[in-house]
Amino acid sequence: MAASTSAAAAGDEPCRCHVVAVPFPGRGHVNAMMNLSRLLAARGAATVTFVVTEEWLGLLSSSSAPPGVRLRAIPNVIPSENGRAADHAGFLDAVGARMEAPFERLLDRLRLEEEEETAAPVAAFVADFYVPWVVDVGNRRGVPVCSLFPMAAVFFSAYYHFDSLPSWLAKPPHQPVAGATTDNPDQRLEHYISSLASSSIMLSDLKPLIHSERTVEYILACISSIRKAQCLLFTTIYELEASVIDSLESLVTCPVYPIGPCIPYMTLENEHTKSNGEAPGRIDYFAWLDCQPENSVLYVSLGSFVSVSSSQLDEIALGLATSEVRFLWILREQSTRVRELVGNTNKGMILPWCDQLKVLCHPSVGGFLTHCGMNSTLEAVFAGVPMLTLPLFFDQPINGRLIVEEWKIGVNLRDSTDKDRLIRREEIARAVKRLMASEEAEMKAIRRHALEWKEISHRAVDKGVSSHCNLASLMEMICPSR
Repeated sequence: MAASTSAAAAGDEPCRCHVVAVPFPGRGHVNAMMNLSRLLAARGAATVTFVVTEEWLGLLSSSSAPPGVRLRAIPNVIPSENGRAADHAGFLDAVGARMEAPFERLLDRLRLEEEEETAAPVAAFVADFYVPWVVDVGNRRGVPVCSLFPMAAVFFSAYYHFDSLPSWLAKPPHQPVAGATTDNPDQRLEHYISSLASSSIMLSDLKPLIHSERTVEYILACISSIRKAQCLLFTTIYELEASVIDSLESLVTCPVYPIGPCIPYMTLENEHTKSNGEAPGRIDYFAWLDCQPENSVLYVSLGSFVSVSSSQLDEIALGLATSEVRFLWILREQSTRVRELVGNTNKGMILPWCDQLKVLCHPSVGGFLTHCGMNSTLEAVFAGVPMLTLPLFFDQPINGRLIVEEWKIGVNLRDSTDKDRLIRREEIARAVKRLMASEEAEMKAIRRHALEWKEISHRAVDKGVSSHCNLASLMEMICPSR
């Protein structure tokens, strides 16, 4: 039996346009889709049914869904979110093979609600790119599907042109562009994909993506599904990747709408509250931030999916302690050992969770040590916070390259081509102090660029500007009478 909750009374307004949102079952994907759902509902014309597994319903139930968004669940037919990194390809296989049938049964129940006049007919599906079977379901049922790509547009473009890449990247073999060097991982993608001219992305940045043939086949199947979708959405903003998005608009057969930054910026209007949903009695981290000097705190978060090794975690802890820089570190596991390594200090705080965007926007935060996940990257851009990049997996090396070389708002802690090297505490301490306190010309330029991109990111969501216009076009497509 599928679980459900009505955290928002969305179902009480059957006259509104009804959109069904289907995220890929992973933290970054769920967050991006929820932020898009919040934007759609805030437009006042859409009610969103947000479909997750029962496990994810439990993970989300501690925080209320935004107004206009209701949560519905299908059974746990895929491996648990906990530990899925151990077999990422197998997890993808399960998502691709096991979720479609229970999703269709949920749609049948929603149709009964329509017949009972307790819900509006489904006007559109908004589905994560990594659940491509939703496109087939939409085509069978006559419901338009908008595919949301929650990563950089250049990542999408690389896979869209996969046949043009050299054969050593993956199997089966693919033929490179004539005359290109096939054995040089430092070759730029523009040698193979002309539409990526001037891009800083290198072949070596793609290598972490090609970690298994099954994963490659899954992503290529997702790319193929775009040809049957009614539109392609990006969580980025147009200005961040304008040339790539322009090239994609001339290649794909459906409209392309960058509607980002797909982050919870609307929630910034709410004042931060003590503990913010955390355990009673926990130290109020905002009160601590309020007591720190402006731009003095390094925010540290390496994501919730793939983390660093225990030895690297130790070096990060000792490097932060050596740097004597103030820090707020979000660490879900091994926090006891890390606290012992850091020692008693009033300069650091280690917590299992925080409201990341609000923290990044706090005036005391002056830097971000990040794994370069797309959501975190977009939040740092929106907050105007320079980054110290430590990409770990999948699309993160590409994001790190964009941060450092194209947008020029960060510095590398480790290059993605040297992924297995242990970064020593002394190197970490030097990089942290350089990011946070150096007055050298390069660091001043990075801070200036970060503030410039912050202004661009804020302006994109204003009425009449890129993301606002794209969201309006999306709403007109899926809810034309509203």
